[in-house]
Amino acid sequence: MPRSYSRRANDLRPLAIRRNFVRTADGSCLIELGETRVICTATLLPGVPAWMKDSGRGWLTAEYAMLPASTGRRKERRADGRAIEIQRLIGRALRAVASLERLDGLTLTIDCDVLQADGGTRTASITGAWVAAAEALWRRRDLLPPGRLCPLTAAVVATSAGLLSGRALLDLDYREDSAADVDVNIVMTDAGRLIEVQAAGEESTFTERDLARLLALGRRGCRQLAAAQRRALSRGAANLFLRGQSS
Repeated sequence: MPRSYSRRANDLRPLAIRRNFVRTADGSCLIELGETRVICTATLLPGVPAWMKDSGRGWLTAEYAMLPASTGRRKERRADGRAIEIQRLIGRALRAVASLERLDGLTLTIDCDVLQADGGTRTASITGAWVAAAEALWRRRDLLPPGRLCPLTAAVVATSAGLLSGRALLDLDYREDSAADVDVNIVMTDAGRLIEVQAAGEESTFTERDLARLLALGRRGCRQLAAAQRRALSRGAANLFLRGQSS
C-alpha cells in the first residue's frame, strides 16, 4: 500500500520541532511527525523524592498522556496501563543520558501530552522530551550546582520501524503500525549508542537478519532526528549541552 506523504521505505514523515511552544514552561517544544503532534514540557525544581534525600544526586522523571480527542474518539482522562508503560520508557530514556550527580538536589520533570495521534507517539515524545529538557536546564541554569555543567551527557532520539508484507519501513504511521507483521521501537543517543529496543512480532516471527534490517533503518532515522534536535535548540541550550559533554 502507498505510504503517507508519498514516502520511500526509508523516509521519516515530515518533521518539525518548535521550541518554547509553551512560554510559561521552563522548557518546551511542539514536535510534529506527520499527523502526530506532541507537546513536551520540562520543569526543574528544588527537591528530590524522599528516598533520594542527601544522596548527592537529583532525579529525572516523566509523565505521558493522550488528550481526550487525540485519536478522534474521546479518550477518558486517566492513566491506563499503556500510558504508564510509555512514561516509564520516556523516563528511562532520558535518565540514560543524564548525570544525576549534576542535578544534585533537583528534580527535572518531563510532561508529554499528545495533541493528535497517528502512530509513533512514544518515539516522538522521547525526541521532543530531550529538547524540552535541554531548554529547561538552560533557562533555569541558576539552580544548577556550581560550574553549571549540563546534566545531559548526550542527546536521545527515538523512532520506529517495521515489516509490512516483507517490506522494511521506517517511521510507521498508525495505518502501517496496525497492519505490520513486526514492529520495533528504537531509542538511541545522537552518537548511535542504543538505549532501548522494543521488538515484537504481531502474530508473526522474525529473524536476526530482519531485526538487523530494522535497526539499520532506525539508525538512519535517528540521525535525522538528532540533526533536527540540534537545529531546534536555542544557542544558549546548545552551548550549555556542549560544555557539559566536554567536561
